[in-house]
Amino acid sequence: MIICAGRIEQFAFAQPVGIGMVEAAVTLTRLCEKEKPENILFVGTAGSYGRHEIFDIVPAYTAANIEQSFLEGNAYTPIEDALRGVSCDGAEKVLSKVSRETKHAVIVNSSNYITTDRASWDAYTSRGILLENMEFFGIVQAAKQCGIPAAGLFIVTNYCNENAHKDFVKHHSEAMERLTQYMDRYFNA
Repeated sequence: MIICAGRIEQFAFAQPVGIGMVEAAVTLTRLCEKEKPENILFVGTAGSYGRHEIFDIVPAYTAANIEQSFLEGNAYTPIEDALRGVSCDGAEKVLSKVSRETKHAVIVNSSNYITTDRASWDAYTSRGILLENMEFFGIVQAAKQCGIPAAGLFIVTNYCNENAHKDFVKHHSEAMERLTQYMDRYFNA
């Protein structure tokens, strides 16, 4: 099953599940209970913490949920998986068709807020977290609870800095076209 966030990020080949971790997780859980897919591939856009360039297409098997306040020492969480990342058994097989032209799989951080502080990049990248997407942690958690392998394929639209939203808007249409072409080429979407 191929899924996407929806609204401004919809693809003809993907089912939308909603924006943000909660909406995506709830909708995906319902879909999994109803359709019982063999695997899940989430496609969408992401912000980069500096290691990936605009329009890079990057696979991911692991998601984290680290909030900015945690990095600043102003918060804690009793949820261990949020800090070390969550992945599903068999996730690598979901992206077995990915060509060698993509970069290696990375960890994607999810939050309901978009990072706009360039100074925080090192705190994320030192933990192996290279991208940011609002839905992926919820997607992986829901898939794991349902016992279904899940992975993500992301196209970078912006850097996580003060220009994040402006650059996302600027690059979004072209990113959607490039990701659609990629999926057509490698997944026959």
